[in-house]
Formats: sequence, structure tokens, C-alpha cells
Amino acid sequence: MSGRKRLQQLLDSLGRSAKHFSKAEVRCLVMLFDSLVPRSSSRCGAVGLGRAVFRDTLHCALGLTDDVLADEVFRVFDRDRDKCISVVEWVEGLSIFLRGTLEEKIKYCFEVYDRNGDGYISREEMFHMLKNTLVKQPLEEDSDEGIKDLVEIALKKMDYDHDGKLSFADFEKAVRDENLLLEAFGPCLPDIKSIMAFEQKTFQEAHKQ
Repeated sequence: MSGRKRLQQLLDSLGRSAKHFSKAEVRCLVMLFDSLVPRSSSRCGAVGLGRAVFRDTLHCALGLTDDVLADEVFRVFDRDRDKCISVVEWVEGLSIFLRGTLEEKIKYCFEVYDRNGDGYISREEMFHMLKNTLVKQPLEEDSDEGIKDLVEIALKKMDYDHDGKLSFADFEKAVRDENLLLEAFGPCLPDIKSIMAFEQKTFQEAHKQ
């Protein structure tokens, strides 16, 4: 199959699955992906983005600077768990990342925070993420205690069935009641300013058409 035909099939398919983008925007995202792939390690190089290039892209292009959370975002984008982000995973992931509905973003954030994929955000998972995302005070010896207190406060507010962990239903209800809780355990979505800058740069060609 020619490269042009393959691209056309890809655009048709992604036009349906990445429904928040126009076909011209999908084309721009595929071109960006193709420009990033050669920078990936040789194991991923031919098929997709490796962890390091993906993390650098999140950092430089979308302002997500926390490496621990960037690794969890990589895990959520990497649907088939092959340790590489394919072009389909890239475009479909960005569709939610940049323009997702509240419902899509609730599901996405829950998956980021549910590090072991067991369907719950545990005390340990909350502690791990908050410990890494909060500003570290070098002389604060009891910072772990402060983080544990924050975990208990979060559970008190969000754990509706009082089982000591957050199910998806708990998380969804809490976020619908108070949208600010969407990123309660660390920033895993770009802010509006970063999104606008990224889209303006990436979709320049699409918006000329």
C-alpha cells in the first residue's frame, strides 16, 4: 500500500475515533508525530514514541513538568501496553487530553491516578503522587505526615462509600460536585494557556485551509 493511501486510511479511521479534531487537524497531529518518532529509541523508532520523547513533548509543548505524572500519562496513552505510543494512540489520547468532555477527562484522570489499574485509587497511590507533585521543602522532616493528612482530607471529601479508597463512582461524584477535584492528586492535564499555544502552533496549516 502506498504511503499516501495508508495516510488516507489512517485519517479516515482517526476522523471517527478522535472525534474532537477535524480531518485537517488530525493530519497535522500525524505530521507532528512523524517528526517526533525519529527521536525515539531504536526499539520504538519505527513504530512510535518512546517514554523519553513523549515525556519531553509533554514538558516542552504542553507544560507538564512532573516526570512521575508524565510516566502515568504515558501508561494511559499506551492502550496496548507495548511501551510505545502509536500514531493512533497519540491522536486519540490528545483528543481527550486537549479537548475532552468533562466525562472523558474524569475517566482519563482516574486512570492516571489508578497506577496499578485495579479500579481504585488507594491511599498509597494518593500519597505517592502528592509526594512527587507538591513543592518539596528541604528542611521539612515531617512532610510525609503533612501529605498523609492531605490524603485523609481527600478521602473524607471524596470517599462516599467509606471503604478507605476511591472507586470510579466516588471520584466521578466528587468531581461533578466540585470540578476543581479533577486533578486532586497532581496536574495530569495541560492548562488552557498551554493548550492554546500548542494548538495554534500545531494546527497552523489546518486553519489556513
